[in-house]
Amino acid sequence: MTEMPNELKAKMEKQGYHFVGKHSAVKICEYTANGLRGKTLCYKYTFYGIRSWQCIQGTPAIGCDLGCSFCWRLIPEEHGFRWNELNAVDKWDEPEFIVENMIKEQRRIVSGYKSVADNDLKRKRWEEANMPRHVALSLTGEPMFYPRMSALIREFHKRGISTFLVHNGTLPEALERLDTLPTQLYISLQAPDKETYEKVVRSKIPNCWERFRGALSTMKSIKTRTVLRMTLVKGLNMHNPEGYSELIRLAMPNYVEVKGFSFVGGAREQQRGLELQSMPNHDEIREFAKTISSITGYIVTAEHMPSRVILLSRDEESRRNRIIDFDKIGIDNTKVLAKQ
Repeated sequence: MTEMPNELKAKMEKQGYHFVGKHSAVKICEYTANGLRGKTLCYKYTFYGIRSWQCIQGTPAIGCDLGCSFCWRLIPEEHGFRWNELNAVDKWDEPEFIVENMIKEQRRIVSGYKSVADNDLKRKRWEEANMPRHVALSLTGEPMFYPRMSALIREFHKRGISTFLVHNGTLPEALERLDTLPTQLYISLQAPDKETYEKVVRSKIPNCWERFRGALSTMKSIKTRTVLRMTLVKGLNMHNPEGYSELIRLAMPNYVEVKGFSFVGGAREQQRGLELQSMPNHDEIREFAKTISSITGYIVTAEHMPSRVILLSRDEESRRNRIIDFDKIGIDNTKVLAKQ
């Protein structure tokens, strides 16, 4: 077992990560904190009805097989840590343990916000925050490294917690093995073509582009709500809308999120080659999304200016069904899924 170096763990804890067991973590999201303060809510609230103040941001696997230049995560080798992220665990924690302790850590985090609950709205939200209804498995690393993802999803659903699983597209075989599906499955769409992809993702495994296309092809047949999420960086991957459109047609997701890069966290590392000017503004994102829409036929559905993101829907049915019915999560997940 190649355990995470203590110095790396301490550095991440200083950044706000709360570790759960050997390989999982949670961290409060900016919009969860905003929700508890009565401020601007997440784009997932606008797009899908997710209550930001009841959302856990977590991961069951801290390690990753990519080193995407635009990612906010701390990439170990950039800080001199010799840690093999691809072989980091000899025995994985049980799904029930991970879920119980993610909820426990989330409650520990939000407990500090009771002091700002100075009106009826904030008090109500603080009380509700102690009963999470949603988890975004997207915090850091690659969640699909965790080999018991189906069981983990089932544990969340048993507790009435909806699941948004974000995958980087390098493990199509893991997608095929899922026998319990998340409420919503994301794949990150990092680039429009092989040359740009290899420059952006800085893969640690071979044949990554081919595996990525395989994951997109698999997504097309998965019977749950599906999303491709684009993170656009000026001067890096914000070009070739025709290439993006071809990949969208390959996957045929219910939704495409066209989102602007944020110059935060690890993305500010000098060796990544990015800068503040790499962030497109909302008007630029909107125009790029309109171009994608004109090529693919996807419908411009909603936008969230604070996050600089535009939502495209595959068809009218997807657009109508985009708000999740929380009352059905954990009872029969198939009832809240858009038809394929």
